[in-house]
Amino acid sequence: MVMWHGESGKKLTGGKIQLARKKRKYELGGEPVYPKIGNELRKIVRIKGGDNKVKLSSLSFVNVVDMKTRTAKKVKILDVVTNPANPDLARRKVVTRGAVINTEIGKARITSRPSQHGIANAVLLEQ
Repeated sequence: MVMWHGESGKKLTGGKIQLARKKRKYELGGEPVYPKIGNELRKIVRIKGGDNKVKLSSLSFVNVVDMKTRTAKKVKILDVVTNPANPDLARRKVVTRGAVINTEIGKARITSRPSQHGIANAVLLEQ
């Protein structure tokens, strides 16, 4: 389903605004994607200008960088510990940027935007 991101037709006071035009294509948008832990599921969406955006709706692996040794590993995600963006997202096990996750090698913080970039990158947190 497509969402319309144009003017709502109401003022802050609750009064009506009569729009003198119809809806435009550039005002259309989509529902937000909340990536969860599960089998990899990607969706390719066309964006303005004809380019493509990869949306990741579920993931099971993450690229974790250890800043001490400067090495990166692809490891399995075990659980979402906290999510500073919203405590409700942590309860629902949603992986967003800034979320702290449990992996096979320890806790890590997500540095990419999985629902926007199509990939999950993280930095290993010091124990």
